[in-house]
Amino acid sequence: MPGKIGMTATQRVALLRNQAACLLWHGRIETTKGKAKELQPYVEKIITLAINSYEDTVEETVTVTNEKGKEVQQKIVKDGAKKLAARRAIMNKVDSLPEVKAPGESKKEFKVRTKNIKHPLIEKIFNEIAPKYAERAKELGQGGGYTRIYLNGQRKGDAAETAIIELV
Repeated sequence: MPGKIGMTATQRVALLRNQAACLLWHGRIETTKGKAKELQPYVEKIITLAINSYEDTVEETVTVTNEKGKEVQQKIVKDGAKKLAARRAIMNKVDSLPEVKAPGESKKEFKVRTKNIKHPLIEKIFNEIAPKYAERAKELGQGGGYTRIYLNGQRKGDAAETAIIELV
């Protein structure tokens, strides 16, 4: 039984997961008007979840053995309970995207840069997007409004109404 935007629920969820991941990674995507309107609240909820929990970290001191065989105290910063729960919830809502090699970056440099990154999109959401929009919310005194939709006109071929959705 087709649901909103002419798809079954599983197809719609798969489409939203994929489009949300692409929008958060690239900052803007072009799609149909109906899909953009369906995607907007989905992405805004993901960003709000990240904003409300990105600062929740816990610092721990652990004893590790270094290369010389000596035990050394080392401070580690971990996610707090709230941030960990938010991270897992967001991982359920978006597809994982692989890290892309930068232009002019060697294979060795790329491996060193991405050595400890398991989920690049999730890291980008918590380290770049959430702080940016948290600062914006403080300046404007309001939350929400993280995305914008521009109508593009009709697509050649099937005359579907197209739109560009982007992060503000």
